[in-house]
Amino acid sequence: MRLPSRAVMLIAATALPLALSACSPDASSDSGSGTAAKAKPAKPKDPNAGLFTGTQLKKALAPASAFPSGLTLEADGSADSGAKFLSPSAKKAGKPDCARLETTSWIQVTGYKGGVSFAQNDYVNSDKTEEVAQEIDAFQGTTAQDVMKDVQSVAGACATFTDTDAHAKVKVRGRSTSGLGDEAYTMTLTSGSWQNGQTLIAARAGNSVVTVLSTAGTDNGAASAKKVTSTILAALK
Repeated sequence: MRLPSRAVMLIAATALPLALSACSPDASSDSGSGTAAKAKPAKPKDPNAGLFTGTQLKKALAPASAFPSGLTLEADGSADSGAKFLSPSAKKAGKPDCARLETTSWIQVTGYKGGVSFAQNDYVNSDKTEEVAQEIDAFQGTTAQDVMKDVQSVAGACATFTDTDAHAKVKVRGRSTSGLGDEAYTMTLTSGSWQNGQTLIAARAGNSVVTVLSTAGTDNGAASAKKVTSTILAALK
């Protein structure tokens, strides 16, 4: 709110008789209190203050050297939200779609479409039998903590489900994981119809959530998923 200009205040003062102006002990104090009452309101806090943009998150993604040999960047698997922030998405209610645990942007299994900014890409081998995907999402307020709680809930809700390709039964085992960011959770997916299992890691660093998927190696993708997650977390610091 704009304060009264000095010209307006002077006109109001000269409109009074000179003797009254000189004899009134309260004239200056009344004017001062009125000015104080019209102070500017506090500016609303930016909910995106301190968050990384998609452009910044892209730089924090793990480089090719963090991935197993033989895997190369998938040409059409890279995306980010750029320099501007997106509108926050509300959480979708209802049971989780467990089949999303098989996809690169598996964070959506929590019911959230993603953060107000994001960056992602994935690496595959020549015959696409092994894949490692990485994504970082930044969230407003305490949403990142809520996402991590939902990841743990999903592990229970999707303890068993049917995959979309082989229509085979998939088992999901989840556990809290120490030593990765502010908090982390790991899920291992296995099936009797798969040659190798799959590891999913979600790790929070402040308001950002890192999600990694790996099917590389003979350990259900565990080692490669942890290495990529650790590399991203170090970059976010």
